[in-house]
Amino acid sequence: MFLDYFQGRRVLVTGHTGFKGSWLSLWLDKLGAKVTGLSIDVPTVPALFDLADVESLVAHRVGDIRDSQAVDAALEASDAEIVFHLAAQPLVRLSYEEPVDTLSVNVIGTAQVLEAVRRRGKPCSVIVITSDKCYANNGQIWGYREIDPMGGHDPYSMSKGAAELVVDSWRNSYFAASDSPIRLASVRAGNVIGGGDWAKDRLITDCIAALTRQAPIEIRNPLATRPWQHVLEPLSGYLWLAARLATSEDPQAYAQGWNFGPYIDGVRPVRDLVDFALKCWGGGSWQMTKDADQPHEAFALALNCDKAHQHLKWRPAWDFEASVGETIAWYRQWADGADDIRALTLGQIAAYESAARQAAIAWALPG
Repeated sequence: MFLDYFQGRRVLVTGHTGFKGSWLSLWLDKLGAKVTGLSIDVPTVPALFDLADVESLVAHRVGDIRDSQAVDAALEASDAEIVFHLAAQPLVRLSYEEPVDTLSVNVIGTAQVLEAVRRRGKPCSVIVITSDKCYANNGQIWGYREIDPMGGHDPYSMSKGAAELVVDSWRNSYFAASDSPIRLASVRAGNVIGGGDWAKDRLITDCIAALTRQAPIEIRNPLATRPWQHVLEPLSGYLWLAARLATSEDPQAYAQGWNFGPYIDGVRPVRDLVDFALKCWGGGSWQMTKDADQPHEAFALALNCDKAHQHLKWRPAWDFEASVGETIAWYRQWADGADDIRALTLGQIAAYESAARQAAIAWALPG
């Protein structure tokens, strides 16, 4: 996997207690990496971080990414060769309630992480995770490309677009030289689903909450389209990009922005995901709900991932049905009282690796 690059590597993951951060930390540990995590708290109850006892696998540090001393200390303690920066305020609806805090965490926090890496000055590959919502959404039905302008109607989307501008500025101002020891890239994923996500106002979270109490799932925008993908899809892109940044003879060719989203078949209306989730669960129903105070959310969103397909030879391993099916299978086993959530999660990682190997995706093949 990934040219065996991560065996014995020292990795810092910010936001390791979150949904994506927990999956990434588990996968990195499986790959043989020495993982240090920095996060201000465990964001939900329940949480994959707790259920899979991720803390026992990583050097767990508590701290705010806006605190330069906390970030400096985490970098020093980890002696990181790779940094995955995931820590963020990740919710659109919450950003309307807490716009300044969202801006502070997502923009100033990102700048603090990059400044800490710059101050340290040691060789390091840095992957900053933002969002598909970083693009200025003009309602187009075709996918946004890496060269499209940053923007955002809501405070969350704006903050992610601004974080991308921070990355571009630091890369051009400090890390652009061919002999720079620091290699900096940013990544944007689609709408990520998978077991262990309990964040408020997320569609799968709402589905599972309703199904476990045998209530109808309430859907606000059944016709809104999103690029649905299993959490392991973008994580495989992040890991592969980090390996290429570190091992390529021309690392600056990879020190750019990258999209990791599903094929066009994965861009589906909300109701398609809910209908298939109900089929996988084995029952249940949904109903449309109206919220007079509902804030604006983009109706259509898709990513163009030609750049990753062509230059990284990355592509999805699971289609829409597999992504939703594996997600619901995870929650069904959790709801039925599975006693080893870590084994359940690692089992899905192994199944995904096997699917990627069978599909001859570059990162899953021998170097």
